[in-house]
Amino acid sequence: MNANQLAIHGGPKVKTTPFGTGKRFGLEETRELIEALEQNTLFYHSGKKVKQFLHDFNEMYGVKYSVAASSGTAAIHVALGAAGVTVGDEVITSPITDQGTLIGILYQNAIPVFADLDPRTYNIDPASLESRITPRTKAIVVVHLAGNACDMDPIMEIARKHHLIVIEDCAQSFLCRYKGRLVGTIGDYGCFSTNDFKHISTGDGGIITVNSGKEEDFRVVHAFADKNYQRFGGHVARDLSHLAPNYRMTELQGAVGIAQLKKLPWICEKRHQYGERITEGIRDLPGIQPHHVYEGNWSTYWFYMMRVDEAELNCTRDEFSRALAAEGIPNQAGYIPEVVYLNPLFQKQQAYLNSHFPFDLSDVSYHQGLCPTAEKILQTAVRFGVSEFFTEQDIEDIISGIRKVASYYRKSGQE
Repeated sequence: MNANQLAIHGGPKVKTTPFGTGKRFGLEETRELIEALEQNTLFYHSGKKVKQFLHDFNEMYGVKYSVAASSGTAAIHVALGAAGVTVGDEVITSPITDQGTLIGILYQNAIPVFADLDPRTYNIDPASLESRITPRTKAIVVVHLAGNACDMDPIMEIARKHHLIVIEDCAQSFLCRYKGRLVGTIGDYGCFSTNDFKHISTGDGGIITVNSGKEEDFRVVHAFADKNYQRFGGHVARDLSHLAPNYRMTELQGAVGIAQLKKLPWICEKRHQYGERITEGIRDLPGIQPHHVYEGNWSTYWFYMMRVDEAELNCTRDEFSRALAAEGIPNQAGYIPEVVYLNPLFQKQQAYLNSHFPFDLSDVSYHQGLCPTAEKILQTAVRFGVSEFFTEQDIEDIISGIRKVASYYRKSGQE
């Protein structure tokens, strides 16, 4: 049997052993949960677990203030609301993201505006960002996709020049660094997710960093996550001056978070090592564009996404994806099915049933071709998982699988 023959054509598979797995939760989480239950309260203000979780997070991130929330989606909404984003404002963000980035914008009755992306990092292109600014623009939500930092220096320079709020969506980017600085501490607010599909899990949950370091800003964020209740020290006061949601984190989430945070440095270090090894292993392959991390940055690889040059490899992206899967390397063609502005919500401009509000306050368009680089990324990307539980052999098998498939299609096109 020809070892170079693709498995999809009857050749031998590259990956013949299971990928490494492990347990995310153990006795550490159990002990914290028992202590939470023994408090006889699961309410964050009355118990100690959420407070300890945030204290530990603040020490890890070197920030003075953070606020817990019920989800990463909630965290972004809280930051937007606390920043004063309101009816008819425009908020610039990425077209390759989860709807969790967008929900808070629309809940504040603001208008999402989409900037195009860097073709190698899949993060916001500062030049495109600046071209989208109008007199209505109030804020920027930058998405650090897949543990890879956005180019924050020019973004912050643009934001300060135009007096815009910067909110960092760090849902996929725990302990990711931009030129030595932790993402989530660079903009005005950083928003994190601890749902079950992130670096660490509390089931669901979120955190907002308040990067001004000012107590008055912290109080606004803290209250906006809790119906504008003012819960500080032993006092509770109600403020019904404006609308705010209930996005409180429970003591059970906080308890699990305490134990999970202790594991986070190891998780991120392993993912970083594995992601960097994959890049090194495929860097020289014609027709393959690795997931690019700019020099001086440190990625924590929530997933790994490369791009396929179909003309160079003489195959389609989908053919490449199927062949790689047959080699025993699970993967997905693309990431999300299409850029978010091509979804029905934006095409119909209907955030609320039977209404075009708030879209009818703006002339923003969501046509195909709006962000051509982002659209092309999704048409040419192949994504696969990186896990801290993988073995070094698993990573070498991923590299070998990619190399085998790429080499086969490139050679077949030359014959």
